[in-house]
Amino acid sequence: MTQLTILWKSIFIFVVLSIVVLVWYIDQVTLGILQLKLPQSNSISFFETKFLYFYLHIFTIVPVFLLSFDKKVAFYKTWKYLFPAIFIVGAFFIFWDAIFTYKGVWGFNDTYITGWKIFHLPIEEWLFFFTVPYACVFIYACLIAYFPNDSFLRISDKLSIILIVVFSILAISNWGKIYTFSACFLSSSLLIYHVLFVRKPYISRFYTAFMTSLFPFLLLNGVLTGGFTNSPVVVYNPEEFLGIRCYSVPLDDFIYCFVYLLAVTTFFESFRSQKNI
Repeated sequence: MTQLTILWKSIFIFVVLSIVVLVWYIDQVTLGILQLKLPQSNSISFFETKFLYFYLHIFTIVPVFLLSFDKKVAFYKTWKYLFPAIFIVGAFFIFWDAIFTYKGVWGFNDTYITGWKIFHLPIEEWLFFFTVPYACVFIYACLIAYFPNDSFLRISDKLSIILIVVFSILAISNWGKIYTFSACFLSSSLLIYHVLFVRKPYISRFYTAFMTSLFPFLLLNGVLTGGFTNSPVVVYNPEEFLGIRCYSVPLDDFIYCFVYLLAVTTFFESFRSQKNI
């Protein structure tokens, strides 16, 4: 990699992050209007506990951790690349999470959390930034190990361009909605970064893994967003997101998950590639 390429990459990342942080700083959010009630009728009595969010982490991480020692996948051997990736990306997203919680973009229902908080974030929310990427990168690794044929390889470049256009349009048209703009702008920017600087075939594998993870994500986030409880665990300011939900899950959450997991995968693959240098 030439010095000029490194310089352009650094400038690109600096500009993108500067725009996002500036928007977070100047955007005025109306406080006190978080949605605590959603129209749904599938409440499960077992979920009505302050340990609900914590239970979700156990449900997510325990089976995946045990399967990490599968001989074909041998996921445990990649921990030295995965954990730094989770830490680096998680640091930014925790900062994002804390800022949005402080500003009133979203919040947490005390009915379903233990009450332990760090920087206004429940301890369960901190755990989210470990258990979810761990599980999703595990899915990514399993697909590579068990399905060697890459079905998305031929169309991955076109798909990236389409997603860049879609996310860019959504970001521009929703400038006043801080959650929508942030998730879409960062998704578009990260894909542009891939097109310009990365150009690695693993992004096609990521697309497959992301679509595979959508079902468990919908179940997990369905619980968090009030699909199976009397009220949501995570509550949103209706003025700051699209207002479109898949069952109880805001569409913005899928985009947020997309950019988060793609960022983790990008660092993960970058660290793995360095072992051969």
